[in-house]
Amino acid sequence: MAEHIDKSRLNIDLRYHYDYIAKFLNFTKDDIHTMNTLAPILFPYIPHIAEIAYAKLCSFDVTKRCFPVSSDEDTNDSSLDSESVFTPICSETDVFRDIFSIYLKRILIQNEWNDTFIKYLSEMGELYGGKNYCKVVNIDYIHLNALIGCIENIMIETILKLENFDLKKKRAGVRALNKFFWIQSNLLTIHYSS
Repeated sequence: MAEHIDKSRLNIDLRYHYDYIAKFLNFTKDDIHTMNTLAPILFPYIPHIAEIAYAKLCSFDVTKRCFPVSSDEDTNDSSLDSESVFTPICSETDVFRDIFSIYLKRILIQNEWNDTFIKYLSEMGELYGGKNYCKVVNIDYIHLNALIGCIENIMIETILKLENFDLKKKRAGVRALNKFFWIQSNLLTIHYSS
């Protein structure tokens, strides 16, 4: 017999939404534990992963436009072309990389996925999307979702290259991260669809 899911609750009850997606993907405490064991191994790679994420966003004009203009630039000067208004060395982009690094570390060390943590994951959509609480960047869902896929690929590739990790642990790590990033992508849709 099929388990009943209250469709109306999925869009208004964040915990209920998360529990449904986690159950659907079979994301369990074992997956969370696996991610926790990856933390000390992946932490040294996180600054590099954040740099790759930033570089990827800046490699397309449609995502590069999402970043704020440096306060040192004169945006009223019509002689500036679209490339000259974006500077990779502005404090807002440093904030993006810092927040992104903190986010990656937090998902790896979080051992209790309580309501506060689920809200934190959901608020990543507010931070980078339409609600834009801290006004760091404003990235449309299509681009943020692509970025999530890009980061997942980088992290999985990093795990697969680890020499001191046996194949069983690598597989468990890849599965856990894959499930997590699907959950994260799904939680972002809440903010983009409202």
